[in-house]
Amino acid sequence: MTVTEYDVVVIGAGPVGENVADRVAQGGLTAAIVERELVGGECSYWACMPTKALLRSPSALRAARQVPGAREAVTGDLDVAAVLGRRDSFASHWKDDGQVSWLESAGIALYRGQGRISGTRVVEVTGDDGTVALTARHAVVVATGSSALLPDIPGLREAVPWSSREAASARSVPRRLAIIGGGVVATEMATAYSALGSAVTVLARDGVLPSVEPFAAELVTTSLREAGVSVRLGAEVVSVNRDDSGAVQIETAAGERIEADEVLVAIGRTPNTQDVGLESIGLAPGAWLAVDDTLRVVGGGEWLYAAGDVNRRVLLTHQGKYQARAVGDVIVARAKGEKVEDGRWGRHVATADERAVPQVVFTDPEIASVGLTAAAAEAAGLRTRVVDYDLGAVAGSSLHADGYRGHARMVVDEDRKVIVGFTLAGPDVAELIHAATIAIVGEVPLDRLWHAVPAYPTVSEVWLRLLETYGR
Repeated sequence: MTVTEYDVVVIGAGPVGENVADRVAQGGLTAAIVERELVGGECSYWACMPTKALLRSPSALRAARQVPGAREAVTGDLDVAAVLGRRDSFASHWKDDGQVSWLESAGIALYRGQGRISGTRVVEVTGDDGTVALTARHAVVVATGSSALLPDIPGLREAVPWSSREAASARSVPRRLAIIGGGVVATEMATAYSALGSAVTVLARDGVLPSVEPFAAELVTTSLREAGVSVRLGAEVVSVNRDDSGAVQIETAAGERIEADEVLVAIGRTPNTQDVGLESIGLAPGAWLAVDDTLRVVGGGEWLYAAGDVNRRVLLTHQGKYQARAVGDVIVARAKGEKVEDGRWGRHVATADERAVPQVVFTDPEIASVGLTAAAAEAAGLRTRVVDYDLGAVAGSSLHADGYRGHARMVVDEDRKVIVGFTLAGPDVAELIHAATIAIVGEVPLDRLWHAVPAYPTVSEVWLRLLETYGR
């Protein structure tokens, strides 16, 4: 067995692993990355990019139909084949040549195969050409991401359900689609497939988007129903069966029976740590990896780190890449004997994971949020004031689209007079959320925000309206 040595070995070549390796290489260390599937990971081929491509065409068509003059120019419906073709291009047709080329240009060695930790700072890679042992002088980073969770519902596995992967890469649109779950994947795919012509049923046992502000979830639920989606709140699936004709029969605890051509399971994620050799160093395979402030794995020794979904801090690509920068930089600092900045908002910690996580749900309407919801702030013991405003009443909104419906909320820490949470729900609000992210991360006092004058007439004028509502 060949043995090769690098400063850092990264298991997983998704966007998180790529960013870890890049930061390490930019810091002057050598890096190898191990990948068993496509370089670029879930986000590039089965999540962020292809799903948002599926959603963009219907969104653009809706936007045109909401503006007189443009509405009259729309003479047809979506071209489904063209939508799927555009989706394919954003998934690079499920080929990773471009990503591999980037690794080469960055000076990062790629090993294809299953990477398993076999001892202290040693990763064995089993591929088509045999096994090679990679020894890390300084650190091993687990960045293997997560997979869709499949619940133990009688008949479900035998029915061969869709996960988020199949929903993102389907070659055709099913006539009837049932979705088990009510979270981000469930609502985004309900939005996309209903627009593409499917009769969609959402079985949301725990409600629609239960982790967002209730007003935002209600707007999305109403919109889905107006689009023809059957949303069954509180529906618990007790059995699934695919019959000889290929149809899927779904039964709920209330005795309802739903028939569909495909069933998508979107109830959560599970870590991809089942087969990375954790047992060799006394950790449980298949478990989420607990980490300290600098993302070292608890119980894994000073050389083992975990970034991205596997540490369960925030299961979002952009937060994983943020963690990756911190991990890569702290590994370099420790390798070179430099000072580690591990205090709050320090360079080598991921403070934003707890205080300022931005997220966009690309439903109709979009939901853009950052920081804490009102309920989460209250649960954290903060003395808060919640300020709401009708987004449709902003001048820029009425120009943006006829009949614009939306809502904005800011959550203020009354003791410090800073914003700790911000949520927007409405058409095309995704590009507005970064201003709130900056305000929260920078802990900008409300008195100073009065001087951040929004341009008129834009939807961003909602900032002025929220501050006026709050008062000075």
